[in-house]
Amino acid sequence: MASYRFLTTWLLKADRERIWDAIYDSDTWPEWWPGVIETERLADGDENGVGQYGRYVWKSRLPYKVEFFVRSTKVERPHLLEGQATGELAGIGRWRLFEQGGVTAVIYEWNVSTTKAWMNLLAPVARPVFAVNHDWVMRGGGEGLARLLGTELLAID
Repeated sequence: MASYRFLTTWLLKADRERIWDAIYDSDTWPEWWPGVIETERLADGDENGVGQYGRYVWKSRLPYKVEFFVRSTKVERPHLLEGQATGELAGIGRWRLFEQGGVTAVIYEWNVSTTKAWMNLLAPVARPVFAVNHDWVMRGGGEGLARLLGTELLAID
C-alpha cells in the first residue's frame, strides 16, 4: 500500500463551536463541501459520539470516486475529532480546532494508505497529482465552510 500524510489548516473568522458543529455533522457535508458526493451514517456512537460510523464518497478533479468508511475513535468537543478510516483509503483522520480572538484554526491531519491496486501501482508517479487533488478538495471544504457560516476564510494552507 502507498502511504500519504496530509496536513491542512483553515483559518476562519468564526466561533469554534459553530465550526465544530458543521464539521461534526458530516451528514450535511455534501450540501456545502464540493467534492463530497455522498455521506451515510451507518451507526450512532455513544453519548459523546465515539463509535459513530459512516460511509463517505468523494469526487475530485480526477476522474474517479473514492469510497471509505470512518469510525470515530476520539471526540472531545469542541477541540478534537478523530476517526479510523477503512475501505479504499485506510488510516487516521484527525480534526483539531483552536480559537483565539474570534479566529479559529482548523487543523486536519489525514494519514492514510491507498488500498486499491491501481492507486498503489501508480503511486510512484501519481503521488504529486494525488497531493494536488487532496489540496483542491480541502480548499473547497474551507471555502464551503466559510460560505455556510457566512464568514471569511482568512487563510488556507
